[in-house]
Amino acid sequence: MALKAKKKSKKQGASKSKFSHPDEVEAIVAADHGNPFAFLGMHEIEGGGGVVVRVFQPYAKSMQVVRASAPDESWEAHRIDEGGFFEAVIAEEKAIFDYRLKWVPWDEKREISEADPYSFGTVLGEQDVHYFAEGRHRQLYEQFGAHGKTYGDVTGMSFVVWAPNARRVSVVGDFNRWDGRLHIMRKRVEAGVWEIFLPEVDYGAHYKFEIVGEDGSLFLKSDPVAFFSQHGTQTASITFDLKKYRWQDGEWMKKRAKNDLYHEPVSIYEVHLGSWARVPEEGDRFLTYREMAERLVEYVARLGFTHIELMPINEFPYDGSWGYQVGSYFAPTSRFGNPDEFRHFVDCCHQRGIGVILDWVPAHFPKDSHALARFDGTELYEHRDPREGEHRDWGTLIFNYGRNEVANFLIASALFWMDQYHIDGLRVDAVASMIYRDYSRKEGEWIPNQHGGRENLEAIEFLRHLNEACYDRYPGIMMLAEESTAFTGVSRPTSTGGLGFGFKWNMGWMHDFLEYMQEDPVHRKYHHGEATFSMIYAYHENFILVLSHDEVVHGKQSLWNKMPGDRWQKCANLKMFYAWMFVHPGKKLLFMGAEFGQTHEWNHETSLDWHLLQYPEHQALQKLVRDLNRIYKEEPALHDLDHEGAGFAWIEHGDAENSCFAFLRRSRDGDLMVFAVNATPVPRIGYRLGVPEAGFYDEVINTDSEVYAGGNLGNHGGLHSRDGGWQGQAHHLELTLPPLATIGFRLR
Repeated sequence: MALKAKKKSKKQGASKSKFSHPDEVEAIVAADHGNPFAFLGMHEIEGGGGVVVRVFQPYAKSMQVVRASAPDESWEAHRIDEGGFFEAVIAEEKAIFDYRLKWVPWDEKREISEADPYSFGTVLGEQDVHYFAEGRHRQLYEQFGAHGKTYGDVTGMSFVVWAPNARRVSVVGDFNRWDGRLHIMRKRVEAGVWEIFLPEVDYGAHYKFEIVGEDGSLFLKSDPVAFFSQHGTQTASITFDLKKYRWQDGEWMKKRAKNDLYHEPVSIYEVHLGSWARVPEEGDRFLTYREMAERLVEYVARLGFTHIELMPINEFPYDGSWGYQVGSYFAPTSRFGNPDEFRHFVDCCHQRGIGVILDWVPAHFPKDSHALARFDGTELYEHRDPREGEHRDWGTLIFNYGRNEVANFLIASALFWMDQYHIDGLRVDAVASMIYRDYSRKEGEWIPNQHGGRENLEAIEFLRHLNEACYDRYPGIMMLAEESTAFTGVSRPTSTGGLGFGFKWNMGWMHDFLEYMQEDPVHRKYHHGEATFSMIYAYHENFILVLSHDEVVHGKQSLWNKMPGDRWQKCANLKMFYAWMFVHPGKKLLFMGAEFGQTHEWNHETSLDWHLLQYPEHQALQKLVRDLNRIYKEEPALHDLDHEGAGFAWIEHGDAENSCFAFLRRSRDGDLMVFAVNATPVPRIGYRLGVPEAGFYDEVINTDSEVYAGGNLGNHGGLHSRDGGWQGQAHHLELTLPPLATIGFRLR
């Protein structure tokens, strides 16, 4: 519910003024003046009658104007209105000079000395205003929001916010008793931007914007470009100095710029920071960023992942949204610490050779009253028509990508994380919902584009500009799309009509393979095609194979419990599946807990089931994932040609009766590896596997090995090829194919 606007005050025996029109004084006292900077502060009196200083301070019992360069020289300011309007006429001064205000509060005896906010000029330069209005201010975060500044010998904080349809915008906070009458901002009409410099305001101050809408409604909003914020029911923005932190990751950043991730190993560990691990002996509290910089980073480095992907860490109000309903696009959540502590976490990742990817949410935002929804009393960031501007399934609002300032805001957010936090990539959430106007909508619930189609042309253009801007400014980063439809060219260059992402999540692979793996092995022969279908489209995009959080929530069970059979079979199936994933073309992503066989479905309110690591099967699964990461990184054949057809060939994909599969992988330099999968619990002794070249084949992967708590059926470390063609290959191996296992060989 909006606050009620304050009533205009009544004059009660105040002094009269020759230089301040009563209507303007009344408007100032009522916080309803259209241009307070033109009236408050020091101004020359027409006709050379000196200067007049006008001050509104309802908490002042008395007021003086003091020459800044000569503190002993002062003038009494007379109360012109009992509401708190003061005026000092200095007839002997013919020009504006620097001054300070000295006043005594009604409720205190101490004297306050401060610079007058209305004595300072504009905050934004003309170029900033121009670029923002055009939607081209890519680093708007350097001016918008709250920034420590110094004018002459006066230090303080500048505040800038976009609210073009507001009647009034004020900064309120710890520093002014949260009173919106005191610091009404200047409106830069040409861009709909409001600005003010507040002297003596320091870092660590809590603040919001008090806004009066076109209809006179009064409400409070958090800063859309705040760098730090409260979370939960307390939603104030907090001033923070981003210039103090000293990075130690120079070597990583230099190397990153030369990355060729299409041909390099990419193995991602997806993490929800609030539930990876907690501290039960301290009320089950979260780990801090600093604690995770030690425990989580060490763990991920030990397991051999190349990247951590963090589920959204932008400040968000509701824990149950997992961060996907963002409240602030420029602030890391304060749940785990402050912005510099998050930087320390990223820095530690880089120093251990681990990249950091953020889950980033430009598809929608929540309706919370303190955030972006109807920010200035109108549909500013969102569409007015709910057929374009609302996700009913999620109870959220959709950004208006066709508005220059909105697209600029989002692209600047993406660049901000790479610039200020050295983030190595963004996983863009819910891309499918962005590019289709009829996404999750029935007939009549959506509006076609200008050509009558279902594509959201403005969103598509926004995504292209986003990816161009990120890759242009930060070579070596990753832009990943969560996109689940058949939209073509998601990870193709914008120059050829694509969206320009570097990679796309392979949701089809995840769905098909999990469907296959959940079948009882005796029935898998009837679902053989689900396990081979992914190779039909494997090179249409630059795919990442994902086993993400989406598949272990909302009653879908953990990966462990998706597997059929008893405890031994569940473990064997999962080991077979993980190895199959790591040797299948495409980069990799595994959600936390899956690496050791989390048994409970993921719950964001509790820690992972770390106690399971006391059991041999779970220890074995974790060890296998560590070894798979090592082999994946060491063997060029497993990552070099992930996105090119020359890196893969089927050896056997039609043996449905036995539920067996075989294929080879190659690198650009000709490294050769061959793999076989037995998706049943029946051992295959003397199984013939065709190979293209003669020689000795080292067995480098066997998920049934005793080191992985398996039955230890295998091939004694390797086999010599035999003459005689088989399965279309010039030579063959006669091997033992263990039950529910994946095995792999490298040509020596």
